[in-house]
Amino acid sequence: MVFYFSGTGNSRYAAQRIAAALGDQLLSMNDHIKAGDTSPVTTDERLVIVTPTYAWRIPRLVEDWLRRTEFPGARQTWFVMTCGGEIGNAVKYNHALCREKRLADMGTGQIVMPENYIAMFNAPRAEEARQIVAKAEPDIDNAVSVIVAGQAFPAPRGSLSDCFKSGPVNPIFYTVFVKAKAFAAGDACTGCGQCVRLCPTNNITIKNNRPVWGGNCTHCMACICRCPAEAIEYGKKSAGKPRYHFEAL
Repeated sequence: MVFYFSGTGNSRYAAQRIAAALGDQLLSMNDHIKAGDTSPVTTDERLVIVTPTYAWRIPRLVEDWLRRTEFPGARQTWFVMTCGGEIGNAVKYNHALCREKRLADMGTGQIVMPENYIAMFNAPRAEEARQIVAKAEPDIDNAVSVIVAGQAFPAPRGSLSDCFKSGPVNPIFYTVFVKAKAFAAGDACTGCGQCVRLCPTNNITIKNNRPVWGGNCTHCMACICRCPAEAIEYGKKSAGKPRYHFEAL
C-alpha cells in the first residue's frame, strides 16, 4: 500500500505514479489526519510512505500519525520524500520510526520537485516547474524499480551539514517559523472555503466570509498556493511570488 501526505500536490503525484506502477492501493494521510482517524490500517507486507520534506525531515504531523496508527500486515517500509532541494539526514529519523514500529526499514528515496514554500522561498513559474518535474520522472521510475525488486534505497551521504539540518535546525525551524499569524486574506477573497477544506490540521475557519487562521498550522502551503483567487498572503514574504500547486501544471 502507498500512503501519501501532500500540501500542493508534489507528493500526491509521486505517490500516484508509484501506486500505479506497483498496482498498489493509494491512501491519503491528509484525510486521516484531518479526520483525527488513527484506527488501524491493514496493509500487505509492503508499505510505501510518500511525503514532502519539512526542515529536512518528514512533517511532524505525519510522523505523529504514523506513530499512533497500527498497520497490521506491514513488514517492510520504504520512504519517498519530495523536496525543493534536499532531505538532509532524514533517513536517520525514518529509521528510528521504523524501529519503533517494528518494521524493516528499506531506506529513504529523494525526489526533487518544484519548490512550494513561499513563506520563505520563491516558487517556480509554470514552465520552470514543468522542467523540474520532467527531471524528477527518472527518479520516480528508479524508486519504483527499487521497491519492485524488494531492495533498499542506497544509504545517503550523511554529511555533518545534513546531520545539523535534520538535527538541531529542525526543532528551531518549527519553533521560530511555523506560525499562522502572518496569513491573511485580501479583498480578492470570495469566502469559497477551499482553504478550510484543504487544511489538514483544521486550523482555518470562515468568519464574516473570510478565512481566519488558528494556532495549529503545519505550513503545508495548501491554503495560500491553492487559493483559486490568489487572495491569501503570508505577510510581506509572499507578495509578488508565483503560487505553485501541481495540478496547475
